[in-house]
Amino acid sequence: MTSTPTATYTDLPSSYRIPLAVIGLAMPLALINLWLGAVVGVFGVFLLVQAITLTLRFTTTALDIYRGDTLIRAFPYADWQHWEIFWGPVPILFYFREVNSIHFLPILFGPTELRACLETHCPAATSLSKNPE
Repeated sequence: MTSTPTATYTDLPSSYRIPLAVIGLAMPLALINLWLGAVVGVFGVFLLVQAITLTLRFTTTALDIYRGDTLIRAFPYADWQHWEIFWGPVPILFYFREVNSIHFLPILFGPTELRACLETHCPAATSLSKNPE
């Protein structure tokens, strides 16, 4: 957790497991089908670049996404209705729903830290029903 005199926030550490697994999967796929292996490999490299350059920052009011020092997008917790981390044994996808939109993000950050921050900053969003409005 990183603190300053005016604000408290948590930056999540990057996790390279999924990008490296996708790149690793591309190698045997390339032996079966070169184009399929190339597409999967390029996607793995894309995920790796995202894991290296993006930062998820949990503040007291919002989940902020940064590229370097530049704020790309802020998602205020007040707008969140539900969140989940998909596939328990091997977390690969983070889903959250806001009032007017839904978001899916690959798990490019420490899944344990991500869950802890979500439970701390927006616990009410997990208790909502999955029934449509």
